[in-house]
Amino acid sequence: MRLALALLILLIHTAGQAGTLTGRVTHVTNGDTLVVLDAGKAQHTIRLQGIDAPDQGQAYGNESKEHLSDHVAGKFVVVEYDKRDRYKRIVGKVFLAGQDMNLGQVAAGLAWHYKKHQVEQTQSDRISYSDAEREARRDRRGLWHDPNPVPPWEFRKAKRERLKEMKPLTDKSDSIDFRQK
Repeated sequence: MRLALALLILLIHTAGQAGTLTGRVTHVTNGDTLVVLDAGKAQHTIRLQGIDAPDQGQAYGNESKEHLSDHVAGKFVVVEYDKRDRYKRIVGKVFLAGQDMNLGQVAAGLAWHYKKHQVEQTQSDRISYSDAEREARRDRRGLWHDPNPVPPWEFRKAKRERLKEMKPLTDKSDSIDFRQK
């Protein structure tokens, strides 16, 4: 029964694989998102699989973006992917000259291994990314130089909660009358 279940999962996983995309990186949005222009001149937004980098406006957000940009901007990359996210971005591994750029962000201490989505990774990638994060923490690289870095998912959650606390003007009694009297 376990073997049958394992084979079914493997079949479903491999059947969902969309493939490989090759193109030039035209823009780095942040430390885990970039844009690739393929040979047919179509643009594809790529979300780096298995990692979550600090957002813009967050500590180390700019450093993470710059690190990724320094490595891939204007260069030809290969993206291996098997899904799109809710924003229609391709979620995949970005390779430059055979090197995993997603893993590179984690190893540099400029992204977290995004364990919430690690089920989408191969077992070897889960191990590699976890090991890279552990080593970056140990060596206090990048964002791990801070004693208590805030993960991006917590940063976004806090931001949403702050926005909810802001009371919108709902009726005339809440408004301010600026007319001269």
